[in-house]
Amino acid sequence: MFSVLFPGQGSQIVGMAREFYENFAYVKEYFAQADEILKKKISKIILEGPKDQLDQTTNTQPSIFLVSYSIFNVIKNETNFNLNNAKFFAGHSLGEYSALCCADSLNFEQTIDLLKHRGNAMQNAVPNGEGGMLAVLGINIDEINNIFKKFDNKLYCYVANDNSNGQIVISGKKDSLLLLSNELKNNKYKYVSLPVSSPFHCPLMNKATEEMSNKINNTQFKDPIVNIVSNVTANPTSNSKEIKKLLIDQIEKPVRWRESVINMINKDVKRFVEIGPGKVLSGLVKRINRNVKLFQVNTIDDIKFLKND
Repeated sequence: MFSVLFPGQGSQIVGMAREFYENFAYVKEYFAQADEILKKKISKIILEGPKDQLDQTTNTQPSIFLVSYSIFNVIKNETNFNLNNAKFFAGHSLGEYSALCCADSLNFEQTIDLLKHRGNAMQNAVPNGEGGMLAVLGINIDEINNIFKKFDNKLYCYVANDNSNGQIVISGKKDSLLLLSNELKNNKYKYVSLPVSSPFHCPLMNKATEEMSNKINNTQFKDPIVNIVSNVTANPTSNSKEIKKLLIDQIEKPVRWRESVINMINKDVKRFVEIGPGKVLSGLVKRINRNVKLFQVNTIDDIKFLKND
Protein backbone atom coordinates (compact mmCIF):
# COMPACT_ATOMS: atom_id res chain seq x y z
CA MET A 1 0.00 0.00 0.00
CA PHE A 2 1.45 3.40 -0.95
CA SER A 3 0.63 7.11 -0.77
CA VAL A 4 1.71 9.90 -3.10
CA LEU A 5 3.11 13.10 -1.55
CA PHE A 6 3.34 16.55 -3.17
CA PRO A 7 5.78 19.16 -1.78
CA GLY A 8 5.05 22.74 -0.80
CA GLN A 9 6.88 26.04 -0.61
CA GLY A 10 10.59 25.78 0.19
CA SER A 11 11.26 22.87 -2.19
CA GLN A 12 11.86 25.08 -5.23
CA ILE A 13 15.22 25.34 -7.01
CA VAL A 14 16.11 27.11 -10.25
CA GLY A 15 16.22 24.57 -13.08
CA MET A 16 13.78 22.11 -11.51
CA ALA A 17 12.08 19.84 -14.09
CA ARG A 18 14.44 21.00 -16.87
CA GLU A 19 15.05 17.36 -17.84
CA PHE A 20 11.32 16.70 -18.20
CA TYR A 21 10.81 19.97 -20.08
CA GLU A 22 13.53 19.11 -22.60
CA ASN A 23 12.48 15.48 -23.14
CA PHE A 24 8.68 15.54 -23.27
CA ALA A 25 6.70 17.80 -25.62
CA TYR A 26 3.58 17.69 -23.45
CA VAL A 27 5.57 19.03 -20.46
CA LYS A 28 6.69 21.95 -22.63
CA GLU A 29 3.01 22.49 -23.42
CA TYR A 30 2.08 22.58 -19.70
CA PHE A 31 4.76 25.25 -19.15
CA ALA A 32 3.43 27.28 -22.12
CA GLN A 33 -0.14 27.02 -20.78
CA ALA A 34 1.00 28.20 -17.35
CA ASP A 35 2.74 31.22 -18.95
CA GLU A 36 -0.50 32.09 -20.68
CA ILE A 37 -2.74 31.71 -17.62
CA LEU A 38 -0.36 33.64 -15.35
CA LYS A 39 0.38 36.24 -18.04
CA LYS A 40 4.09 36.01 -17.24
CA LYS A 41 7.02 33.82 -18.28
CA ILE A 42 6.87 31.52 -15.28
CA SER A 43 8.65 28.86 -17.39
CA LYS A 44 11.69 31.16 -17.74
CA ILE A 45 11.71 31.89 -13.98
CA ILE A 46 11.58 28.14 -13.22
CA LEU A 47 14.25 27.11 -15.70
CA GLU A 48 16.60 30.11 -15.54
CA GLY A 49 15.75 32.13 -12.41
CA PRO A 50 16.77 34.45 -10.93
CA LYS A 51 16.29 32.67 -7.60
CA ASP A 52 14.89 35.74 -5.82
CA GLN A 53 12.04 35.84 -8.36
CA LEU A 54 11.35 32.11 -8.04
CA ASP A 55 11.29 32.53 -4.23
CA GLN A 56 8.51 35.14 -4.38
CA THR A 57 5.36 33.47 -3.08
CA THR A 58 3.34 34.58 -6.11
CA ASN A 59 5.77 32.67 -8.36
CA THR A 60 6.70 29.79 -6.06
CA GLN A 61 3.20 28.42 -5.61
CA PRO A 62 2.23 27.89 -9.28
CA SER A 63 5.84 26.84 -10.09
CA ILE A 64 5.98 23.97 -7.62
CA PHE A 65 2.54 22.79 -8.72
CA LEU A 66 3.57 22.94 -12.39
CA VAL A 67 6.67 20.83 -11.74
CA SER A 68 4.80 18.25 -9.62
CA TYR A 69 1.98 18.00 -12.18
CA SER A 70 4.46 17.57 -15.04
CA ILE A 71 6.36 14.76 -13.29
CA PHE A 72 3.09 13.07 -12.26
CA ASN A 73 1.98 13.00 -15.88
CA VAL A 74 5.32 11.69 -17.13
CA ILE A 75 4.98 8.75 -14.72
CA LYS A 76 1.38 8.27 -15.87
CA ASN A 77 2.22 8.41 -19.59
CA GLU A 78 5.60 6.72 -19.75
CA THR A 79 5.39 3.89 -17.18
CA ASN A 80 3.01 1.16 -16.08
CA PHE A 81 3.16 2.37 -12.46
CA ASN A 82 -0.45 3.28 -11.67
CA LEU A 83 -0.41 6.27 -9.33
CA ASN A 84 -4.20 6.10 -8.99
CA ASN A 85 -3.76 2.82 -7.09
CA ALA A 86 -2.45 4.92 -4.19
CA LYS A 87 -4.39 4.65 -0.95
CA PHE A 88 -4.04 8.43 -0.43
CA PHE A 89 -2.70 11.60 -2.03
CA ALA A 90 -1.37 14.23 0.39
CA GLY A 91 0.30 17.59 -0.19
CA HIS A 92 2.05 20.01 2.16
CA SER A 93 0.21 23.36 2.08
CA LEU A 94 0.13 24.37 -1.63
CA GLY A 95 0.98 20.71 -2.35
CA GLU A 96 -2.61 19.91 -1.45
CA TYR A 97 -3.63 21.71 -4.65
CA SER A 98 -1.22 19.48 -6.63
CA ALA A 99 -2.82 16.45 -4.97
CA LEU A 100 -6.33 17.63 -5.87
CA CYS A 101 -5.43 18.32 -9.49
CA CYS A 102 -3.65 14.98 -9.92
CA ALA A 103 -6.72 13.27 -8.37
CA ASP A 104 -8.99 15.00 -10.96
CA SER A 105 -10.81 17.15 -8.40
CA LEU A 106 -9.53 20.26 -10.24
CA ASN A 107 -8.22 20.67 -13.78
CA PHE A 108 -4.85 22.17 -14.68
CA GLU A 109 -6.20 25.63 -15.61
CA GLN A 110 -8.28 25.91 -12.42
CA THR A 111 -5.31 24.93 -10.24
CA ILE A 112 -2.88 27.40 -11.81
CA ASP A 113 -5.49 30.16 -11.52
CA LEU A 114 -6.27 29.35 -7.87
CA LEU A 115 -2.57 29.31 -6.96
CA LYS A 116 -1.97 32.58 -8.79
CA HIS A 117 -4.60 34.19 -6.54
CA ARG A 118 -3.52 32.28 -3.42
CA GLY A 119 0.11 33.36 -3.86
CA ASN A 120 -0.88 37.01 -4.29
CA ALA A 121 -3.35 36.94 -1.39
CA MET A 122 -0.90 35.32 1.02
CA GLN A 123 2.02 37.55 0.02
CA ASN A 124 -0.05 40.71 0.47
CA ALA A 125 -2.03 39.75 3.61
CA VAL A 126 0.61 41.28 5.92
CA PRO A 127 2.77 44.30 4.98
CA ASN A 128 6.24 43.22 3.87
CA GLY A 129 8.66 42.97 6.77
CA GLU A 130 6.01 42.86 9.50
CA GLY A 131 5.76 39.08 9.74
CA GLY A 132 7.98 36.05 9.53
CA MET A 133 8.43 32.35 10.30
CA LEU A 134 10.80 30.30 12.48
CA ALA A 135 11.56 26.59 12.24
CA VAL A 136 12.19 25.27 15.76
CA LEU A 137 14.15 22.03 16.10
CA GLY A 138 14.04 19.41 18.84
CA ILE A 139 10.71 20.58 20.22
CA ASN A 140 7.16 19.22 20.24
CA ILE A 141 3.72 20.83 20.23
CA ASP A 142 3.22 20.65 24.00
CA GLU A 143 6.61 22.22 24.69
CA ILE A 144 6.02 25.12 22.29
CA ASN A 145 2.54 25.72 23.74
CA ASN A 146 4.04 25.85 27.25
CA ILE A 147 6.49 28.54 26.08
CA PHE A 148 3.58 30.53 24.58
CA LYS A 149 1.82 30.32 27.98
CA LYS A 150 4.81 31.97 29.68
CA PHE A 151 3.88 35.10 27.75
CA ASP A 152 0.22 34.80 28.86
CA ASN A 153 -0.65 34.11 25.22
CA LYS A 154 0.10 37.79 24.42
CA LEU A 155 2.61 36.87 21.73
CA TYR A 156 1.44 37.23 18.14
CA CYS A 157 2.96 33.81 17.39
CA TYR A 158 1.24 30.66 16.22
CA VAL A 159 2.10 27.07 15.28
CA ALA A 160 2.05 27.08 11.47
CA ASN A 161 3.36 23.56 10.72
CA ASP A 162 3.64 20.50 12.93
CA ASN A 163 6.05 18.89 10.47
CA SER A 164 7.66 15.95 12.24
CA ASN A 165 9.02 14.75 15.54
CA GLY A 166 11.22 17.65 16.57
CA GLN A 167 10.33 20.19 13.90
CA ILE A 168 7.69 22.83 14.48
CA VAL A 169 7.32 25.96 12.35
CA ILE A 170 6.06 29.15 13.98
CA SER A 171 4.45 32.13 12.24
CA GLY A 172 4.04 35.56 13.76
CA LYS A 173 4.73 39.26 13.91
CA LYS A 174 8.42 40.18 13.79
CA ASP A 175 8.58 41.73 17.29
CA SER A 176 6.82 38.69 18.83
CA LEU A 177 9.14 36.31 16.98
CA LEU A 178 12.12 38.20 18.42
CA LEU A 179 10.79 37.70 21.98
CA LEU A 180 10.10 34.05 21.23
CA SER A 181 13.56 33.47 19.74
CA ASN A 182 15.20 34.90 22.90
CA GLU A 183 13.12 32.51 25.03
CA LEU A 184 14.06 29.58 22.77
CA LYS A 185 17.74 30.53 23.05
CA ASN A 186 17.47 30.63 26.85
CA ASN A 187 15.95 27.14 26.78
CA LYS A 188 18.71 25.82 24.46
CA TYR A 189 16.35 25.16 21.53
CA LYS A 190 17.74 25.54 18.03
CA TYR A 191 15.77 27.59 15.53
CA VAL A 192 16.15 28.94 12.02
CA SER A 193 14.51 32.03 10.51
CA LEU A 194 12.84 31.06 7.24
CA PRO A 195 13.34 33.21 4.12
CA VAL A 196 9.67 34.15 3.69
CA SER A 197 8.00 37.53 3.55
CA SER A 198 4.74 36.58 5.27
CA PRO A 199 3.59 34.57 8.32
CA PHE A 200 1.68 31.70 6.65
CA HIS A 201 -0.90 29.38 8.22
CA CYS A 202 -1.95 31.59 11.09
CA PRO A 203 -4.72 34.12 11.95
CA LEU A 204 -2.57 36.98 10.55
CA MET A 205 -3.60 35.59 7.11
CA ASN A 206 -7.27 36.53 7.62
CA LYS A 207 -7.20 39.01 4.71
CA ALA A 208 -6.01 36.19 2.42
CA THR A 209 -8.81 33.95 3.74
CA GLU A 210 -11.41 36.55 2.74
CA GLU A 211 -9.99 36.81 -0.78
CA MET A 212 -9.55 33.08 -1.33
CA SER A 213 -12.92 32.21 0.18
CA ASN A 214 -14.70 33.88 -2.76
CA LYS A 215 -12.30 32.42 -5.30
CA ILE A 216 -12.56 28.85 -3.99
CA ASN A 217 -16.34 28.98 -3.54
CA ASN A 218 -16.74 30.16 -7.14
CA THR A 219 -14.58 27.33 -8.51
CA GLN A 220 -16.16 24.02 -9.44
CA PHE A 221 -14.54 21.03 -7.72
CA LYS A 222 -15.25 17.35 -8.39
CA ASP A 223 -14.90 14.50 -5.91
CA PRO A 224 -11.28 13.29 -6.22
CA ILE A 225 -10.65 9.76 -7.55
CA VAL A 226 -8.15 9.14 -4.72
CA ASN A 227 -8.79 10.14 -1.09
CA ILE A 228 -7.01 13.39 -0.15
CA VAL A 229 -5.49 13.75 3.34
CA SER A 230 -6.34 17.26 4.51
CA ASN A 231 -3.70 19.50 6.10
CA VAL A 232 -6.38 20.88 8.43
CA THR A 233 -7.81 17.63 9.84
CA ALA A 234 -4.95 15.17 9.06
CA ASN A 235 -7.72 12.84 7.85
CA PRO A 236 -8.74 11.64 4.37
CA THR A 237 -11.73 12.98 2.45
CA SER A 238 -13.18 12.61 -1.03
CA ASN A 239 -16.08 15.01 -0.57
CA SER A 240 -15.64 18.06 -2.84
CA LYS A 241 -17.81 20.33 -0.64
CA GLU A 242 -15.76 19.47 2.42
CA ILE A 243 -12.52 19.91 0.44
CA LYS A 244 -13.50 23.47 -0.55
CA LYS A 245 -14.20 24.41 3.07
CA LEU A 246 -10.92 22.83 4.24
CA LEU A 247 -8.87 24.68 1.58
CA ILE A 248 -10.30 27.95 2.90
CA ASP A 249 -9.57 26.94 6.52
CA GLN A 250 -6.06 25.83 5.51
CA ILE A 251 -4.88 29.43 4.98
CA GLU A 252 -5.06 30.23 8.70
CA LYS A 253 -4.87 26.75 10.24
CA PRO A 254 -1.63 24.87 10.96
CA VAL A 255 -0.43 22.15 8.59
CA ARG A 256 -0.79 18.92 10.60
CA TRP A 257 1.80 16.99 8.59
CA ARG A 258 3.13 14.75 11.37
CA GLU A 259 -0.38 13.56 12.23
CA SER A 260 -1.25 13.14 8.54
CA VAL A 261 1.71 10.81 8.01
CA ILE A 262 0.96 8.83 11.21
CA ASN A 263 -2.70 8.43 10.15
CA MET A 264 -1.68 7.15 6.70
CA ILE A 265 0.76 4.65 8.22
CA ASN A 266 -1.94 3.50 10.66
CA LYS A 267 -4.12 2.78 7.62
CA ASP A 268 -1.53 0.33 6.23
CA VAL A 269 0.53 2.70 4.05
CA LYS A 270 4.07 1.28 3.90
CA ARG A 271 5.52 3.26 0.96
CA PHE A 272 5.53 6.97 0.12
CA VAL A 273 6.27 8.37 -3.32
CA GLU A 274 7.21 12.09 -3.28
CA ILE A 275 6.54 13.74 -6.64
CA GLY A 276 8.01 17.18 -7.27
CA PRO A 277 11.13 19.18 -6.54
CA GLY A 278 13.38 18.22 -3.64
CA LYS A 279 13.18 15.61 -0.89
CA VAL A 280 11.80 17.69 1.97
CA LEU A 281 8.71 15.58 2.64
CA SER A 282 10.65 12.32 2.52
CA GLY A 283 13.00 13.73 5.16
CA LEU A 284 10.04 14.61 7.39
CA VAL A 285 8.45 11.18 6.94
CA LYS A 286 11.76 9.49 7.86
CA ARG A 287 11.81 11.44 11.15
CA ILE A 288 8.24 10.32 11.88
CA ASN A 289 8.73 6.63 11.04
CA ARG A 290 11.99 4.99 9.92
CA ASN A 291 10.34 1.73 8.86
CA VAL A 292 8.46 2.98 5.78
CA LYS A 293 9.93 2.95 2.26
CA LEU A 294 10.52 6.31 0.57
CA PHE A 295 10.87 7.18 -3.11
CA GLN A 296 11.44 10.63 -4.57
CA VAL A 297 10.76 11.36 -8.23
CA ASN A 298 12.34 14.55 -9.52
CA THR A 299 14.55 13.23 -12.33
CA ILE A 300 13.91 10.88 -15.25
CA ASP A 301 16.29 8.31 -13.67
CA ASP A 302 14.18 8.26 -10.50
CA ILE A 303 11.22 6.88 -12.46
CA LYS A 304 13.11 3.64 -13.15
CA PHE A 305 12.99 2.76 -9.46
CA LEU A 306 9.18 2.88 -9.26
CA LYS A 307 7.86 -0.66 -9.00
CA ASN A 308 4.32 -1.96 -8.67
CA ASP A 309 3.64 -4.10 -5.60
